[in-house]
Amino acid sequence: MGLFMRASVRFDPVRHANAHIGGNGRIAGMTLPPAPLILASTSRYRRELLERLRLPFEVRSPEVDETALPAEAPAAIASRLALAKAHAVAAQAPAAVVIGSDQVAELDGRPIGKPGTHERAVEQLRSMSGRSVVFHTAVAVVHAGAGFEASVRVPVTVRFRELSDSEIERYLRLEQPYDCAGSAKCETLGIALLAAIESDDPTALVGLPLIKTCELLRRAGLDVLSA
Repeated sequence: MGLFMRASVRFDPVRHANAHIGGNGRIAGMTLPPAPLILASTSRYRRELLERLRLPFEVRSPEVDETALPAEAPAAIASRLALAKAHAVAAQAPAAVVIGSDQVAELDGRPIGKPGTHERAVEQLRSMSGRSVVFHTAVAVVHAGAGFEASVRVPVTVRFRELSDSEIERYLRLEQPYDCAGSAKCETLGIALLAAIESDDPTALVGLPLIKTCELLRRAGLDVLSA
C-alpha cells in the first residue's frame, strides 16, 4: 500500500513564513496538502479496519519491544505500547500523522497474550470459559512535526459462555485464531463462544477503536470526512 498526498497548490515556506495555519489546514484561503498518514502496525486486522475510513495511508512496522515491564498492569501495557509504536514511526517521518495501537487482554489482573499454538489456545479458552475478560485496546496519534500527541484506551468487557472441551476443540480447528489475544475472533466464528460484549466503540475488540481514532485524527488536524 503506497503513501499518497493530495495537493492543489504549491506552498512557498519563505513567502508564507509568518502566515497563520489553522486547524483546517488553510493559510489565508489556501489549502495545504494534508499530512501523510501512517499506520504503525503490521497487523492485518488494524489495516483492514483503517481502510474503512477511506483514507490513503502507508503501513510501517514500529519495531518496538512489546515485553511488559515488571508488575505492569495490562491496561498500562496497552497504553504505553500504543504510544511507543506511534513515536517509533513518527521519529522516522515527522511530517506524517502516525497511528499506533495495542491490545492486551486481562483476566484476574493478568495479561493474556496471543496463544501462538493450539495447545496454548485450548488453555486460554478453558480459563476464560464462563468468565468475563477485559480487552484493553489503546490507540495513539502522533504528528511530530506539529508537536502533537494524544492517546486513549478503550476497554471492552467480553463474557464467555460456559464452553465444553469439544466446543473449544471444534472452534480452534475451524478458525485457528492463534494470532489473536484471547484465542477468539469475535468478528467471525468466535462470536459463537460469547455471551455478551460491552463496549462504546464497536471495532475496539477487533484491534482498532475507530470512533476514538477519528476523534484523535480530528484533534491532529485530519478530519476524515473532509480529507
